[in-house]
Amino acid sequence: MAQTNSTTETTKDISLHGVKSKPDSMLRIFVRKFMKNKLAVAGAIFLFIVISAAILAPVIAPFSPEQQSLVDRLKPPSKEHLLGTDRFGRDLFTRLLYGARVSLLVGFASVLGSITFGTVVGAIAGYFGGWIDAVHMRFVDIVLSIPQIFLLITLVTIFKPGVDKLIIIFAMLGWTTTARLVRGEFLSLRSREFVLASKTIGTRAHKIIFSHILPNAMGPIIVSATLSVGSVILAESALSYIGLGIQPPTASWGNMLQDGQNITILLNSWWYPLFPGLMILFTVLSFNFVGEGLRDALDPKINE
Repeated sequence: MAQTNSTTETTKDISLHGVKSKPDSMLRIFVRKFMKNKLAVAGAIFLFIVISAAILAPVIAPFSPEQQSLVDRLKPPSKEHLLGTDRFGRDLFTRLLYGARVSLLVGFASVLGSITFGTVVGAIAGYFGGWIDAVHMRFVDIVLSIPQIFLLITLVTIFKPGVDKLIIIFAMLGWTTTARLVRGEFLSLRSREFVLASKTIGTRAHKIIFSHILPNAMGPIIVSATLSVGSVILAESALSYIGLGIQPPTASWGNMLQDGQNITILLNSWWYPLFPGLMILFTVLSFNFVGEGLRDALDPKINE
């Protein structure tokens, strides 16, 4: 009896001292798992700084992005021009900030469009199956069978390059991966108990798809979207580098890098191509690191 009382008192003491705690919420588990990935955390911090600087570019930028000065051509980094100037005397720091706005806008907007369309196609195919699935997936296979790089170059050559057109083109070409991913998730989720229960009580198909199944498939979609933004930024920079993307005088990281590809500039004005190249490199790497961190944090199979 004494032993029982002692055990009860010990349990009370543990509860009073807070050792016996409530189960962690899903958000806390997600944050804890994400924070363990140091590269993902570093990438998230870098992206926060870049996105904030791009949004606040009109406030932060010391000059106009198109302001030229023949006197200040190809000046090295200094107190007046933090990252130096280009061959037209324009401030590189200012143009990097405004270039970030363009590159990030193309990345986010095109991925939003491709993820939305790909999710709808994949959800319908995966939920209904049968001939609907077959038709949708054969269409996806046809799009995937076309070499993406040649199709991309052909489209931007036919249409005059611009921010809006690049967003539409990237969205048109980037939805297939999401469609196949979402289809696979829906095929595995449509036979779950909560879906069968919804069908039994007569819930309409569109409500089951978008209110019941889709929220449970958001993890892979978010990871795919994060990784895709980095890929689109890299593709836009490559197109601008070869003169098929954003056209000067509008600043983008790609056309800034292309503008500095001259042997004289490379030898004597190293800062001109260096900083746009570093911004592309670190931004794309950061999106990839964050995507990997989200993948690990959202995967229930990975222990903390």
